[in-house]
Amino acid sequence: MNPKMNEILQEIKKVIVGKDEIVEKVLMAVLAGGHVLMEDVPGVGKTTTAMTFAKVLGLDTRRVQFTSDTVPSDIIGYSVYDKANNDFVFKPGAVMTNLLLADEINRTSSKTQSALLEAMEELRVTVDGQTYDLPQPFVVLATQNPVGSAGTQMLPSAQLDRFMIKISMGYPDFASQVNILKDRHTENPIDKISAVVSKEQLQELIKDASAVEIHDTIYEYVTRLTVATREHHLVQLGVSPRGALAVCRMAKTHAYLQGRDFVVPEDVTAVFLDVCCHRIVLSTKARMMEERPETVMSSILTSVDMPVIKK
Repeated sequence: MNPKMNEILQEIKKVIVGKDEIVEKVLMAVLAGGHVLMEDVPGVGKTTTAMTFAKVLGLDTRRVQFTSDTVPSDIIGYSVYDKANNDFVFKPGAVMTNLLLADEINRTSSKTQSALLEAMEELRVTVDGQTYDLPQPFVVLATQNPVGSAGTQMLPSAQLDRFMIKISMGYPDFASQVNILKDRHTENPIDKISAVVSKEQLQELIKDASAVEIHDTIYEYVTRLTVATREHHLVQLGVSPRGALAVCRMAKTHAYLQGRDFVVPEDVTAVFLDVCCHRIVLSTKARMMEERPETVMSSILTSVDMPVIKK
């Protein structure tokens, strides 16, 4: 594994116990310049994960608890009249940070969701005709609760497509929960960790990860996989070109995490489900059969031949 990546992961794992795979996936998404959607029940460590990543990666962070009365200006900012200067002054919203924790994004209005998702895509906001660039790097870690749907506005497919990966932490195993209870009995483990890199160093790591080489054979493999999702009899809406690009970007960071400067087919298969399952819409027949996106996408992975790259 890349030594610097290993150092970052080891520091994060001091707080996030028993979820090594999840921690690696979030780090890969950050290095790929993407955003993360975590769908999980309350209390499994989503907020702790965001705060830990922010501290270890040296990022400024803000948290927004989305509710029905959260408005777009809370997210992107607004202008107020300054009588002394006879001019309007921009008051930054929550997105003017490096890592934004968007808690329960499905509990706010579609208009507020759209304001956040537009900023995620464009990496800038426009208020009263003035455009303001977001700080770099900029990552959104959004959460939504799969239970208790009263008063929620689920993200439509076009907006889910803005998230690079969708993951679920799940409950810890027995041993991990015992360790969590012991570690948090008298103190907060986040207080004991420190930054491994600065924002500037993280930007360099992101740049290095983007420079990982992808052979044409890999591009063709990703294309065959995504085309297969569009042609599958149980899929109504397949993976978009944006989704295919996200697969390539995540495959690069997966290779980088392993200490390689080139992508192999196994990098693609390692990230395919997390990148693509939330981007498809199953057909009515599939939903009646109670099929799950993960099952359908796994079958596509096994049905498309993995290429052999000649060296």
